[in-house]
Amino acid sequence: MKSLKKHLLVVALCANVIPFAHAADADAYPDRSIRLIVPYAVGGATDVIGRVMARYLGEALGQSIVVENKPGAGGSTGSQYAAKQPADGYTLVMMVESSHAVNPNVYAKRSYDPVQEFTPITNIANVPGVMVVSTTSNYKTAKDVIDAARREPGKLNYGSSGNGGLSHLSGALFGNTTGTQLTHVPYKGLGPALNDLMAGQIDVVFDNMPSSGGLIAGNKLRALAVSSPTRLAALPDVPTYAEVGLEPMNEMSWYGLGAPAGLSPEVLKKLSDAAKTALQNPELIKTIEQQGAVVDFQTPSQFRDTVERSNKAWEKLIQDIGFQKL
Repeated sequence: MKSLKKHLLVVALCANVIPFAHAADADAYPDRSIRLIVPYAVGGATDVIGRVMARYLGEALGQSIVVENKPGAGGSTGSQYAAKQPADGYTLVMMVESSHAVNPNVYAKRSYDPVQEFTPITNIANVPGVMVVSTTSNYKTAKDVIDAARREPGKLNYGSSGNGGLSHLSGALFGNTTGTQLTHVPYKGLGPALNDLMAGQIDVVFDNMPSSGGLIAGNKLRALAVSSPTRLAALPDVPTYAEVGLEPMNEMSWYGLGAPAGLSPEVLKKLSDAAKTALQNPELIKTIEQQGAVVDFQTPSQFRDTVERSNKAWEKLIQDIGFQKL
């Protein structure tokens, strides 16, 4: 009987200690450096925004945040890797529209669930897309590209960050909207695709402003159309997709921050509060806006709603355009 009572006492003590241990861990968080997984190559829009966020979020948390690029399969490789890491707040991941709404809906078999396997923390920015060609290209306008694609079906090619990524689907949407056929050339990230575009190896890329903005400003790429409600202040002479008759392409995309599923509410709150502080930093805002993007803080629940809505929208769009799943 004494042995049983002793056993029950130990169980009761353990039950009381464990919550306090979790609370202590949350109070100490973060007590070491944090990783931010970017599921795309260096130089792309996700990488640009991720590195800016890592710097200022790290300042708000009082710890360094180390960016790790894990590109491949349109964002699947890095996202799948991040989903399998411990939910302790020391591994974060860029949750972006391409990897967490487009990509999961273009594969016949998903390698990860974009909602259930992640803890959404916040949206960071909304980003306009841009159609770009080399400055040595004969295409001076979006109409030139459309006309060329119609003249010789399949000859015009476009590069993307990989199969199933937003840049891939943007090209497919362009073809569907214009009634043309383009040849898709997938890369392991937009950085390599843009390098080949500038070298004249491919014809066009449907990119986002953070990765192409500097190259456009440096006269290394020519912008032909942008996805935004109105023309961008940085590119006043470049029409919106809507202005050139490509209304279905005239949507900005979201770039957010998440963690593996199961993050404790205490750590999530710390990250959300720090993200809010970071996204109010004038230097971060200036840097994001210089990329043609718009800062957009969201609470974890708001960001989860964004991810869920976007998944439903892309699922419908992929069905509507008759995209063959990979």
